[in-house]
Amino acid sequence: MRSLRFLPGLLALVLTGLAAPAQAQSILRDAETEAFFRDISRDMVVAAGLDPKSVQIVLVGDPSINAFVTGGQNVFIHSGLITAADNVNELQGVIAHELGHIAGGHNVRFNEGAGPATNISILSLIGAAAAMAVGAGEAGMAILSAGTAVAQGKFLAFTRDQESRADQAGALYLSKAGISGKGSIDFFKKLQGQEFRLAIPQNNEYARTHPLSSTRIANLEGVYAADPAWKRPPDAALNARFLRVRGKLIGFVEESPRVLQLFPVSDQSVPARYARAYAWHRSAYPDQAAAEADSLVRSAPQDPYFLELKGQILLESGKVAAAVPVLRAAVAAAPNEPLIMTTLGHALISTEDPRDFAEAEPLLRRAVAADHENPFAWYQLGVIYDRKGDVSRAALAAAERYNLEGNPRGASANAKVALAGLPQGSSDWIRADDIALVAKDELDRKKRR
Repeated sequence: MRSLRFLPGLLALVLTGLAAPAQAQSILRDAETEAFFRDISRDMVVAAGLDPKSVQIVLVGDPSINAFVTGGQNVFIHSGLITAADNVNELQGVIAHELGHIAGGHNVRFNEGAGPATNISILSLIGAAAAMAVGAGEAGMAILSAGTAVAQGKFLAFTRDQESRADQAGALYLSKAGISGKGSIDFFKKLQGQEFRLAIPQNNEYARTHPLSSTRIANLEGVYAADPAWKRPPDAALNARFLRVRGKLIGFVEESPRVLQLFPVSDQSVPARYARAYAWHRSAYPDQAAAEADSLVRSAPQDPYFLELKGQILLESGKVAAAVPVLRAAVAAAPNEPLIMTTLGHALISTEDPRDFAEAEPLLRRAVAADHENPFAWYQLGVIYDRKGDVSRAALAAAERYNLEGNPRGASANAKVALAGLPQGSSDWIRADDIALVAKDELDRKKRR
């Protein structure tokens, strides 16, 4: 879907102290969700001494209950964590913890734990080789096994210490932001319950990257309970937005029967109608999806996200002419949301009317200027340049798209076409040159593997 959209790619991610499985995951983009993330985290980001403009919270399409930091000041939240949370306070507790990792520089300090562990393993390997060289094969294997165990234990102790530090830092940020830590405790209890269900041993944390949930609860409960915000309920307005975001996410990621089980037709709340609209649309029931979207728009005619949803359903149901004015209204209600601009740009291009192309071009240029991580917007902009016969800028747009999608071969080929036709030294030429250099480095690195 366009409001909630997949950006596929391999996230070769590092959790703080633990390498994530190298599996294909998808980033989910949604204007309402991203605005919500910014608003619920801003005070905590400031409390952590960070710049809200530099911290990005990203939604990952993964049903597991997880969150992590990587790549500087990026917090990744799994969709499964949001669907498992009961209120905004629980989500804020998780974000506060992840901000603790960022402010503590834990990604940067990763080698402090990995380095000594690696040294121990290397020394063990040398000792084992020496023993084997004189015929003591069993002794060599024992040395190697013992060294590996020591290295692993040292590394795990390091990661547990980082997690504990992030817990304490997160508690401080919540306190400074005037947010109760009760949600944090409640979420740890959810994790503890999950550990019980999975039969994860609760009496030995030395083989774990994180402290036991029971240990974390014990360490934090007193800290939170002594804070003036402890008994403060979740902010009502933010919690209402959380329920909206959670509802639409469930409608997007769950199968329709499950959505209707959680949100039966008798439930006429906003989150329920949101969830059903997405579920119907994904299941190719456009009339039912449109009816739910229409009911949302009637309840709040100026809500940009309700308008965006309605326009998206119309657009993706082939009713392009009807979608355009609805999406124009959505952009007018939220003029600084590049994802909504992109959807309107897509609709305008889909009309095949040159007059609509003229409206779409500056809109999409605004979108890519405001959002540097949107390959679909670059694709749409490339379509416009191609129709105008501007081969060089169409190639540059394609290079931008391939660069964002992690396709260095496509980025390199299109950047070269752009460089050949753009005025040398112009801003577009310099950008094409940058992409070409980055793509070349990536291709050379792949050859060396």
